[in-house]
Amino acid sequence: MPVSPSSSAQAAREALAVRLGHLMRDAGINWRELSRRCGWDKAKTSRILGAKAAPSDADIRAWCTACNAEDQAADLVATARAVDSMYMEWRRQHRAGMRRAQEDVPARNAAARTCRAYVSNVIPGFFQTADYAEALMRSITDFQGTPDDIPEAVAARLARSRFLYEGDHRFVVLIEEWVLRTRIGTTATMAGQLQHLLTVMPLPSVSLGIIPLGCPRTVWPLEAFYLYDNRHTVVETLTAGINVRQPRELADYAKAFTGLAQMAVHGDAARTLIRVAADALE
Repeated sequence: MPVSPSSSAQAAREALAVRLGHLMRDAGINWRELSRRCGWDKAKTSRILGAKAAPSDADIRAWCTACNAEDQAADLVATARAVDSMYMEWRRQHRAGMRRAQEDVPARNAAARTCRAYVSNVIPGFFQTADYAEALMRSITDFQGTPDDIPEAVAARLARSRFLYEGDHRFVVLIEEWVLRTRIGTTATMAGQLQHLLTVMPLPSVSLGIIPLGCPRTVWPLEAFYLYDNRHTVVETLTAGINVRQPRELADYAKAFTGLAQMAVHGDAARTLIRVAADALE
């Protein structure tokens, strides 16, 4: 079963802390002496060694200097930056608005032959209509208290849909039925969004499955996740997007996707669930 979606990021932080601890011990000093040489409080050293605080580039360089290991600074800085990219807090990504984060996503779609997506909360971005995306982004912006660049962000999100029509890409998507019945925006917005799902379903690039409300669960509802080929998974939580690249965890998400897919209905049965959800709006 999938482990905590933040485990890859935390494990990488801990591995970095271990490397820094080894440098300190190889230099024959303890954490108090390292703190003195770096010119900062001992509590800061303790937090870094405990993987409770992420060291900055300057912190790592100071640490290496204190341990007479300047030759290792560049590699450790690069490692720390990679760790930082694994756990991306939404407020941090959206600090200047949502457009920039939306523009970063197409690179993942462009690089992947197959995107397997499981969504348990909202319609996935590459299937969203403009009205649905605008209503959803309005809610997110209001919740996060981040700058409002919603028109630009919506345009950037809709641009992702070109991969449904261009190139040799494949989108295998599983949606929980309650997502179809969760009203984002107005009744007209939801009606348009559900009709759009029916429109994209016949595309050669799309496989859409719906997990019915009453089906026996062999895999419990999970956070939304996007599995790009078998190389990279993005897990979406309330506060952050988490990049998973550890092979063991990638295998867990692939296994979970297979189990979820076995509960889903496709084709005419899926279209019926979408139409029933649309009829319930009236």
